[in-house]
Amino acid sequence: MPRRRIDRANGPTVAAGPSPVPVTCWLCRRLLGRRVEWHHPLPKSRGGRTTEPVHPICHRTLHATFTNHELARMAAAGEPVAERPELQLFLRWIAAKPPDFHAPTKRRR
Repeated sequence: MPRRRIDRANGPTVAAGPSPVPVTCWLCRRLLGRRVEWHHPLPKSRGGRTTEPVHPICHRTLHATFTNHELARMAAAGEPVAERPELQLFLRWIAAKPPDFHAPTKRRR
């Protein structure tokens, strides 16, 4: 697995050979900003080990929208979380925001 580093001037990158590649959010596919959180697509409580980089607002929205049981079921089925109807409004709204954008997140239940 390549080493991850954060360059405060240019944002997060993954060292991949001579030129680093910008890292994008696992959920919204926007470039990541200075703050990066790591999400387990298959929750740790269900045996997940791999993590994906996400914006803090995207991470909070995932956990406010879905339970760990629902996330585990989607991961087992190979269903892309970003295609769920519950997230479409959020993804359209966040698409035009800057990488370090933050807003309060509320449960949608």
